[in-house]
Amino acid sequence: MQRTTLSTIPRRTILRAGAAIGALQVASPFIISARGETPVKIGMVDPLTGVLSALAQSEVDGAKYAEAEINKKGGILGRPVQLLVEDSANDVGTGVQKTRKLIDRDKVDVIFGDVNSGIAAAMGQVTNEKKVFHIVPGGHTDTITGTDCHWNVFRVCNTTTMDTAAITPELVKRYGKKWFFVTPDYAYGHSLQDGFIKALKKVGGTYDGDYLPINNQDFSATLIKAKAYKPNVLLNNMGGLTQINCMKQFIQFGMQKDMALGGALFELETVKALQPDAQVGWWDMEWWWDQPKVPEVVKFVSEYRAATKKTPSARDWFGYVAMHSVRVGADKAKTLEGPKLAKAMEDLELPPDVALQPGTVRYRAGDHELMPNIFVGEVHPPKGNPDNVFTVSSLVKGDVAAGPVEQTGCKMTHPA
Repeated sequence: MQRTTLSTIPRRTILRAGAAIGALQVASPFIISARGETPVKIGMVDPLTGVLSALAQSEVDGAKYAEAEINKKGGILGRPVQLLVEDSANDVGTGVQKTRKLIDRDKVDVIFGDVNSGIAAAMGQVTNEKKVFHIVPGGHTDTITGTDCHWNVFRVCNTTTMDTAAITPELVKRYGKKWFFVTPDYAYGHSLQDGFIKALKKVGGTYDGDYLPINNQDFSATLIKAKAYKPNVLLNNMGGLTQINCMKQFIQFGMQKDMALGGALFELETVKALQPDAQVGWWDMEWWWDQPKVPEVVKFVSEYRAATKKTPSARDWFGYVAMHSVRVGADKAKTLEGPKLAKAMEDLELPPDVALQPGTVRYRAGDHELMPNIFVGEVHPPKGNPDNVFTVSSLVKGDVAAGPVEQTGCKMTHPA
């Protein structure tokens, strides 16, 4: 049977998902032209083309699903919601340009984006200047809610510090303390590797590695270097298509016989695009669909599959949470005005049907970082269900992995 690859997902899955989500939107009681009401406009900027496109599209899918769901239940502050999506093309300049367009021309109330941490940080400068409320669904670099934090910017996904703190003890316990990094040479990669090095040094570990372009295709020289270093584990920190290419070449070189694989993020979209012998290692998932003891998750996954014809990933959840966070925050603030909405969001606890996991999930007041669980476990070939490619070993609380706000470098200043 032909295996679906990451590059084919936007053409197959997304068309089906888009059609299904579109049907939900048509069924919504809010038809803007008929009701004549001013919609709540939410602008979303993500790299829908390029090596991170499948991850970005999943975030958009989750946001569109939530858009339809919210509109069916009365909208936000009694107004219909309209999601406007723009492609950053994985380019900082383009992402900034699209952000300004959404704010200045389309008059959006809220901005989401970007998967690419460098773009997300640049967008944050624009939204802060414009005093527009901004959620970063899936850009991980620490500085966004750390040294470069803004009063108007909140984040759904984990910081790189959270992800590295959660998985490092497991990697050390199972594989050892001599590591080799294959890391993308941009904001996310540097932040991620710095987090790993800090955690590794605490246990007396050693390391080597290479920084490579975000769209790198040939990993042969780096893998030869890794083989000569003889690490216990190779950490593939690349993302999207580049992570897939690195993994494939690692297996082609037979290096799985010499060292283990692991790292921070090995996402559902990426795992499913690989052959079974590359579906290995211990990793973090920032949300996982298979939580049979959480009834809200069981219901959500069933309904999401029915509507979109796919199993939700962490990226789908990011987009879903971002949309519902605006709804919940606006209900509390009674407004979409940036400063007031931001204040209402601080220490806001997500309801169980949005958090979709055990325990309390809240946006921490000091840095505006969401504090969810981190799902630590093992990636493996499918067991029965084709999406059953990850077994959760433990949940690490976000507050524990993040450490105190004082260590983030965030100095939050609100407008007068």
